[in-house]
Amino acid sequence: MDVFEAIKSRKSIRSYADKDVEEEKLQKVLEAGRLAPSAKNRQEWRFIVVRDRETRKKLAVAAMGQRSVEQAPVTLVGCAVGTDYYMPCGQLAYTVDVSIALSFMMLEATELGLGTCWLGAFHEDAVKEILNIPDAMRVVAVMPLGYPAESVGGTAKNSIMRIVSTGSYRKPLDEIVYREKY
Repeated sequence: MDVFEAIKSRKSIRSYADKDVEEEKLQKVLEAGRLAPSAKNRQEWRFIVVRDRETRKKLAVAAMGQRSVEQAPVTLVGCAVGTDYYMPCGQLAYTVDVSIALSFMMLEATELGLGTCWLGAFHEDAVKEILNIPDAMRVVAVMPLGYPAESVGGTAKNSIMRIVSTGSYRKPLDEIVYREKY
């Protein structure tokens, strides 16, 4: 699978099979995050790998009841240690950097036949408490990882229903791309 194929086939998976993620595959996903670019190459991200079911159960509560956090055999939590650096463009670097790294990880997971879902709906203080994350750090995202239990294919009718139900519709390029000027 090439990168563009991974981009096209990646879906937000919210239901996971009862199958463990092999350590070799997990390491490849983590390596994809490690190799991602960051502002001034600061690499101030940290990734917490949670396999323990009881901890995932607590994280699911902190993630506003999202059952996929408990159901997936692995939950990754993307954090930032340096949260005060502003890029010259005025953006805080940590949210951008962790987001890029997690995106790389999502694409590698897709290539490996694994599913993920980017979760931004969580109570940060609760996640920090559950995982002993220092107060100075920020939690950017929670990401379940595992083998999809749900089909990502199907008939045209099923695909259309899935797109409508999951919000996967994408606007055409001519609505989002401008050339030379806005």
